[in-house]
Amino acid sequence: MNRSLLLGGAAAVATMTGCSTGSSEPTGTASSGAPSGMPSGGPGGMGPGATEVKYADFVGVTTDGEVVDDLFSIHSTDVSTDKVVQAAQAFLDGLTSKERKASVFEVDDDEWLAWSNVDGYEREGARMGDLTEKQRNLGYALLGTALSADGLTQTRNIMKLNAFLGDYSGGGKETLTEGHYYFTFMGTPSTTKPWGFQYEGHHLAINYFVLGDQVVMTPTFMGSEPTSATYNGEKITLFKPETMAGLAMLRSLTSAQQKKVISADEKGGTDMVAGAGQDNLELAYQGLAAKEFTSAQRQKLLDLVGVYVGYMDDGHAAVKMKEVEEHLDDTYFYWIGQTKDSSAFYYRVHSPVVLIEYDAQSPLAYGENAQMGGGGAPSGRPSGMPSDQPTGMPSGGPGGGMGGTPTQQHIHTIIRTPNGNDYGVDLLKLHLETDH
Repeated sequence: MNRSLLLGGAAAVATMTGCSTGSSEPTGTASSGAPSGMPSGGPGGMGPGATEVKYADFVGVTTDGEVVDDLFSIHSTDVSTDKVVQAAQAFLDGLTSKERKASVFEVDDDEWLAWSNVDGYEREGARMGDLTEKQRNLGYALLGTALSADGLTQTRNIMKLNAFLGDYSGGGKETLTEGHYYFTFMGTPSTTKPWGFQYEGHHLAINYFVLGDQVVMTPTFMGSEPTSATYNGEKITLFKPETMAGLAMLRSLTSAQQKKVISADEKGGTDMVAGAGQDNLELAYQGLAAKEFTSAQRQKLLDLVGVYVGYMDDGHAAVKMKEVEEHLDDTYFYWIGQTKDSSAFYYRVHSPVVLIEYDAQSPLAYGENAQMGGGGAPSGRPSGMPSDQPTGMPSGGPGGGMGGTPTQQHIHTIIRTPNGNDYGVDLLKLHLETDH
């Protein structure tokens, strides 16, 4: 499967505004060979690229390479998927035969795993910017059915701030736009047979698997640089709920508990480890398990997980939260960095059935001292950077990584289902074993 970064001229600048999959190397995994603090994973060191895992080789995120058995099952959730099936079919029916042929793959195709958060990554499927307004509206209707109201708003705002970054940096005229996001479909929309869709582009990858009335919406990657700006007269701020819920969880802990949760490591320019291309990641639990939390602290942890899970439609979000709660004792909370409201920090929530990462990263293309991109807002354009945010330092300053000091103006997040059920793979295997 051909995957490459579009290099050369303005596209090279745009590509470098793409963001890393993570440079911290968890125990038991092989090094990518990328320099410390640099993005890892593919051509130019960004995106999955050559390290992309094939569907047939998919294992999922594990703590030690061994999948925990019997975590997932085929069962009725009593939450209908009829509307999302209808919306997906309506979108596909609205495509031309050529567009549809380019957008539909087998349910177990490698295309599931071929996503990237980099803007210049070469993608398959139906590109929103190439569709008619009617076709795009059908696409947004599908997203509106699959996601919650908050999820749709978050998705649209990520797209808008991607366009803001393009205007700000003066590069990426094709990729740093609202239109450079793609739909692909794996399988055929059905209320009984397995299928799913993927919606992805710069700073956004939504993987949505459906089997009967069960839904798996992982991995879902969401990010932005900047996270706060004014675009076409609209003030947009992203990731405040994720930021504040993380801080609320940490601050609910006692001093003794915080000592077990907060790493001695310094916050790096990028600390995310489970991004694109990391589908078979081995990641040991770190921090403190919720079995040592009070009931109030456990609720704070559930509230935190609920922010991420809550971007899927409300009914299936409730189903997922029940699954998370069943494994709450074995859910670990881990933190790197400072703890002020404006601090750049990293946190992780990790259990047998959920993995969440939040990472405030070094600036790449936004802010006075960003290492790449435009290096400043064009005349007359608001920068959108809050006054309480730290600005980037030259590479090699505190925090390390590309662009220097990390900031809340560049945030990456991801939610995964460990032990083999990202992309609904475990459910599909069970379906094939029992129904065929």
